[in-house]
Amino acid sequence: MNQGARKKKKIPVTEIKEGAILMKDGSLKGVLMIGSLNFSLKSSEEQEAITYRYQEFLNSLDFPIQILVSTRKFDVSDYLKTLEQKRVEQENELLKIQTSEYIDFVKNLSQMVNIMSTYFYVIVPFTQSIEKQATGLIEKMKKSFGKKNGETKLPTFQQMRAGLWQRMEYISSGLSACSLKTVALNDDELVELLYKMYNPGARERPVINV
Repeated sequence: MNQGARKKKKIPVTEIKEGAILMKDGSLKGVLMIGSLNFSLKSSEEQEAITYRYQEFLNSLDFPIQILVSTRKFDVSDYLKTLEQKRVEQENELLKIQTSEYIDFVKNLSQMVNIMSTYFYVIVPFTQSIEKQATGLIEKMKKSFGKKNGETKLPTFQQMRAGLWQRMEYISSGLSACSLKTVALNDDELVELLYKMYNPGARERPVINV
C-alpha cells in the first residue's frame, strides 16, 4: 500500500469544554481516572467483598461505559538531562561520583527493561438518542425543555453536561464502595489523553523531583 492510499484517522471530537468531550454526533463523554488497588494483599474475605460490590455496581448500571487501560513506555531522556545538569553543578566530589553512577544505572535499566506506566480510565457517555429510548423520558424532556412550533427543544450543553455529571458521580460512588478512588479529567488532561490515544508512539514523560 502506498502512502497516498493511506487514510488519515478522523477524530470524531468537536470540542473539549468544561471537562466534557463534545462528539460530532452531538453526544458528550466524560473521563474518570481510576486509582489502583493491590487486590492480592487483601484477605480472602476482603477480596470476596470487593468482587461482590463490583459485581453489584456493574449490574446496577443502566447505561454503557467503556473501560480503557493505557500503557506507555517512559521517556527518561529529560530526566537524564536534569541529572546530568545536577551532576555538573555539584561541588561535592563524592556526590558528583554518586550522581554519575546513578545516571549510568538509569541508562542501563532503561535499555534492559521497558519502564512502563499503566493508567485506568472509565469513559462515560451521555447521548441524546439513548436518553430518548428510556420509558417516559420524552415526556419529561418536553416538560423540562418546553416546546416550540410543536416540537421538543433539544437540551442545551449545560443540561446535557449536568446529566453527564450525574452519571459520573454515580460511577465514582459505586467504585468508591469497591475501594477505588476516581478523579474526573479536566480539559487539559482530556486533551493530553486524546493526543496519546491518537499518537500511540508518544512516550510517557515521568515527573520526578531530583
